[in-house]
Amino acid sequence: MWTQENIGNQSGKTVIVTGGNTGIGYETALALYKTGASVIIGCRDKEKADKAIQEMQAIISGGSLEAAILDLSSLQSVKEFSDTFKSNYSSLDLLINNAGVMTPPVSKTKDGYELQFGVNFLGHFALTGQLYPLLKSTAGSRIVTVTSLAYLSGKIDFDNLKSERDYDAFREYCQSKLACLLFTSELQKRIDAKGDSVLSLASHPGVTATDLSRHMSQEAFAAAIERFGELMPTTQGALPSLYAAASDMVKGAGLYGPDGPGNLKGYPAFTETLFDADAPEIAKQLWEKAEQITAVVFP
Repeated sequence: MWTQENIGNQSGKTVIVTGGNTGIGYETALALYKTGASVIIGCRDKEKADKAIQEMQAIISGGSLEAAILDLSSLQSVKEFSDTFKSNYSSLDLLINNAGVMTPPVSKTKDGYELQFGVNFLGHFALTGQLYPLLKSTAGSRIVTVTSLAYLSGKIDFDNLKSERDYDAFREYCQSKLACLLFTSELQKRIDAKGDSVLSLASHPGVTATDLSRHMSQEAFAAAIERFGELMPTTQGALPSLYAAASDMVKGAGLYGPDGPGNLKGYPAFTETLFDADAPEIAKQLWEKAEQITAVVFP
């Protein structure tokens, strides 16, 4: 049973957690700060990030905490965050692509893409690419991208990425989380081809109670509780991300989530990835599409 007690000393490490002001991102940032890391919380609302930092510092002392404006729905904001970070830091040990949005009303990013695809995948793709030179030059660095078991119902519809045709909130959420997982595997493939030592990993929180469900109707939320039972607290839901970030047992392109039945609840462990046979080709196509959209090419 792997818990926060197994994280180990993170002193001297520099960490970025996107969306680290709330939910599993908050617990991830807190746990790494508590074990000595210098944690930068990327959040579109700096006041919320500052408030989260004050709460963390009131709970326990640790490494250091910093808030920075990062709006993943804007590729320009992603670039500004990355440029500022690179001007202030010479290394990056952990990039945790945690922030996300789930089933909002039909919405688009500032660049015109469906919001969930844009925030959950495109923004993190651009962020990872722009920070990759620092990750590459930092020994033992890792990239952890948070996905969801909703990827199992996902399909990449390359002809509807801007909701040109229609919009289904849960369908687009599943698509975005599949994109995150395909990104993880394709990134590791490209890292290995370049001979770099960075690890690209994915985590999923199982069924966890967070404000990510704020756009769900009361009926849909009640149905989820009836189906899955009591949801795990955020401290538990954050463990797979922390495991991917700190465990010595992980392997590149691996997916880590709860070890219970259906991988829905429990303690972190390797989760078998279930892809269609054409997934590698779709991952390559998705990568090329993301490069085209973001103008970010890496590694």
